[in-house]
Amino acid sequence: MSVEAPIPQTESGAEVADPTDVDPTDVDPTDVDPTDVDLGDVDLSDRDWWTRPPAERHAALDRLRRERPFAFFAEPDLPGIPAGPGYHAVTRYADLEAISSQPAVFCSGQGAVSMQDVPAELHEFYGSLISMDDPRHAKIRRIVSKTFTPRMLERTLDSVRAVVDDVLARARVTAAAHDGVIDVVADIAAPIPLRVICDMMGVPEADRAAVLANSNVILSGGDPELIENDDPLTAFLTAGAEMAALMERLAAERVAEPRDDLTTALVTTEVDGERLSHQEIASFFILLLVAGNETTRNAISQGLLALSEWPEERARWAADPSLDRTAVEEVVRWVSPVTWMRRTATRDGEIGGHRFTAGEKFLLFYAAANRDPEVFADPQRFDVGRDPNPHVGFGSKGPHFCLGAHLARRELQVTFRALFDHLPDLEVTGPPDRLASSFVNGLKRLPARLGGTR
Repeated sequence: MSVEAPIPQTESGAEVADPTDVDPTDVDPTDVDPTDVDLGDVDLSDRDWWTRPPAERHAALDRLRRERPFAFFAEPDLPGIPAGPGYHAVTRYADLEAISSQPAVFCSGQGAVSMQDVPAELHEFYGSLISMDDPRHAKIRRIVSKTFTPRMLERTLDSVRAVVDDVLARARVTAAAHDGVIDVVADIAAPIPLRVICDMMGVPEADRAAVLANSNVILSGGDPELIENDDPLTAFLTAGAEMAALMERLAAERVAEPRDDLTTALVTTEVDGERLSHQEIASFFILLLVAGNETTRNAISQGLLALSEWPEERARWAADPSLDRTAVEEVVRWVSPVTWMRRTATRDGEIGGHRFTAGEKFLLFYAAANRDPEVFADPQRFDVGRDPNPHVGFGSKGPHFCLGAHLARRELQVTFRALFDHLPDLEVTGPPDRLASSFVNGLKRLPARLGGTR
């Protein structure tokens, strides 16, 4: 009779994979021929489809781009949210750019982060600026933009360096306690952006575990591992309510006792005599967690995965700090952390040879546009020196380009340079566990080893 050994875990609680008993990492994206893809098997609304290896997903998107650039898909039927009329998948770079640059014709205010139509107050609360149109979008963005002062950003960058150094030091301690094994997501990629944003907002240490848990639920895409009782709508609403309550509490505290943090700036900043309400601040905080936490987390984890699949590019970047700028842009292009955003036609018209009527929905698939061969030479190659690199990983032209793109770029540059300097022996040891979501291109786990700790 044998006794089953307990599954080892890192300090973060993540299960540790045995690096001697794993399959290779994801298949190289160049290994799947798009002509082998059966488009009848492609359902961009099926969250499980998005857990397939990138090679398969990009091959399907390539074929859609060539043969059905406005392919129509039915909306998923989710508990509590009736399925709507369906949407067109926009996969060509030129079409995506044209739609993004015409916000009066293709609006965000009917919902930018949901395939389905949901009550206006709900999608605006969770989407914040992303799900607003002018003139309200312009007003809110002006107020928020005014808080991102050079002084605030410079202080944040100093904080990023300290956070990254501390997280990597803790990762090495964790590895030493587990025969060199860590989980890239739990031990490196997740804590860095979470701590940076919570430091910016002045979120107390005692609330940060709840912030991480709730942000995981909000961007889970309904992944059953992250949703209890298979009721995504209830879980989603509960997580959002808890986040809102936290920020409304902090906003009230900052009114009474201002501090040198972003929450105080958001509470006190005025534009044309107007300030953000506490609810608007709560909505913006949720947006920060989407745009600044989850997306940066996935850019870090999948950037490391890409470097493991392209070792010559890793060696090239590690040896040459002058590549930090172009390499980070390539990571964002390659990963495309947010897979799509939605736009809704406000009138009849034509785009890219496609006739449409008012009310039709379009999902802008950034992951597809970022591999468009009409724009990117050899798009299936990960090239840390790619320049120019007009990717749409932070959004495309128009009023909804990512407000925090500059901060995200600097955060990624600091993180990867520190990884090369402090953890040069980091080695991915197995395939990732992918998030079952069509919206966020995320990893739940990525096993790795620090060679120097064996």
